[in-house]
Amino acid sequence: MKKMGWKTSHLNQTQPLFKNHIMKNKFPWYFRIPLLFFGIWGLMEFFIDGGDMPAFIAYPITQAFLVFILLLLIGIELILNAIENVMFQTLSPEAQERYMAATSKPIVSFNWLKRWYLKMLGHDKVSPDEVIELDHNYDGIRELDNNLPPWWVYMFYATMIFGVVYLVRFHIVKEYDQTLEFQQEMAQAQIDIEQYKKTAKNLVDANTVTLLTEAADLTAGKAIYDSNCVVCHAADGGGGIGPNLTDQHWILGGGIKKVFTTISEGGRDGKGMIAWKQNLKPLEMAQVASYVLGMQGTTPANPKEADGDLLWPTADVAANPTE
Repeated sequence: MKKMGWKTSHLNQTQPLFKNHIMKNKFPWYFRIPLLFFGIWGLMEFFIDGGDMPAFIAYPITQAFLVFILLLLIGIELILNAIENVMFQTLSPEAQERYMAATSKPIVSFNWLKRWYLKMLGHDKVSPDEVIELDHNYDGIRELDNNLPPWWVYMFYATMIFGVVYLVRFHIVKEYDQTLEFQQEMAQAQIDIEQYKKTAKNLVDANTVTLLTEAADLTAGKAIYDSNCVVCHAADGGGGIGPNLTDQHWILGGGIKKVFTTISEGGRDGKGMIAWKQNLKPLEMAQVASYVLGMQGTTPANPKEADGDLLWPTADVAANPTE
């Protein structure tokens, strides 16, 4: 009974080790760690919105998190191996022998991969030197008539097929050429630029500028006007050295695009306003131009007489002063 109890006790001791060995052989550490690491990485990317960029680039703190996870997984593997080693030392010599016999047999076999690898190298078709030796012998240097490795032959066939497809597609059918590809990409790039300009206020120009109506833009426009324009046009836009900005008469034309151009490029040569494009950013010029157009219809304290023959807004744009 004691002997049977001793065997049962050591059998129970070895069972956790055998289970651990089976799991580790089915999923070796070089599979487990990358699988868990990239799984956690994928979950992080799924739950953290990085916009147009991956989360680990948009939020650099996540890189530290990934490094911590990798070190944690490696640490867990080292701890498990240490525990297994301690448990192995507690086994009896007989139990240790059984454990060593079990661990010497790999559960996961890669013989099929090895056979495929040798086949691609052509090792299964290598003949003895005496059979493939050619009738050449120069100073003891022999020439053998070995077949080319299968991987090389397959790659050579693949390049031939690629060459035929390329010849037919680009030189016979002439589906498209580099010139057409360049033109298509340039056209798409121009479309992308125009789309980007619509959302990037600081890249506006006289062709893309639109009337700004948000309170923040108009407040910024007023600040720019008070700092740069009051001295010539008065605080209420009634005019002084410069023309009245509250009436319908414009020297170079009204509307957001023409007012933006006048601010950017300056007024009439010799006696007009200076060009502000060297001092103001495109967004700032759009803001002050929108603020100026907001003065239309107001009543200044001392309005200057009308100056300019171009009337704006006209009847057709009075309801939508964006041109």
